[in-house]
Amino acid sequence: MSEQRPATPPLPPRERVGQEHRLIRAVLIVVVLAFLSLFLFMPLATVFIEALSRGVMPYRAAILDADALAAMRLTGLVALVAVSVNVVFGLAASWAIARFDFRGKNLLISLIDLPLSISPVISGLIYILLFGAQGLFGPWLKARGFEVVFALPGIVLATVFVTFPYVARELIPHMQSQGKADEEAALSLGASGWRVFFRITLPNVTWSLLYGVLLCNARAMGEFGAVSVVSGRIRGVTTTLPLHVEILYNEYNAPAAFAVASLLALLALVTLALKVALEWRYREERALSR
Repeated sequence: MSEQRPATPPLPPRERVGQEHRLIRAVLIVVVLAFLSLFLFMPLATVFIEALSRGVMPYRAAILDADALAAMRLTGLVALVAVSVNVVFGLAASWAIARFDFRGKNLLISLIDLPLSISPVISGLIYILLFGAQGLFGPWLKARGFEVVFALPGIVLATVFVTFPYVARELIPHMQSQGKADEEAALSLGASGWRVFFRITLPNVTWSLLYGVLLCNARAMGEFGAVSVVSGRIRGVTTTLPLHVEILYNEYNAPAAFAVASLLALLALVTLALKVALEWRYREERALSR
């Protein structure tokens, strides 16, 4: 008669739950990595592979082309203006919302979020209806020699509109969480309003401000929908980098299109690296301040 083995005792509940958690964690990690590979890593790698498919010299020629350089200059100028305007607006709006109670405060917060819920193409069309040749203010402005649509001002206006929530939305919750005790103490000691702002308010929100500027700049340089409507796509004059990529691709010049697109991809990678660095530095400062 064969000897029977004793039955394996069941795992304790805590160990069984731990195994289930490890299994769920492994499955979720695999799903996330598969998703990132399919929708992020593979497209990003394809951009650089296609950009360098004909070698380094054609890649360099596509980037140093006169129209490409003009698109870079215009993109940088528009981003600079848009970020500067949004920094001023974001600081003013967040300070007003976080420090004061007034009628229409919730409405102001909703209006700040408005560009996030409107299609960029629709926002560009709004400027066409306002400043176009048949628009509300277009004929009056054109009679005085001032062009908005199909010119730099229209591109700047459209870019500012789609980007102005980014700085404010980073600053508002930060200022609200900080409270106003330090500022009230400084005012009670005789400091002026501007001195309080530059010595207390602004240093306390430095990292949130930089984070908002980073996001705003990335969106401004990569904006396509609104700018494509108001720019007129005049090559070498009103084409930003995203528009120049589209023009090259429509001309069946795919290697050049991917070469210019790789600049935007590099911008995205740099933005990601700076974002991680800012988050790490912000967490470190908060840990030291506790």
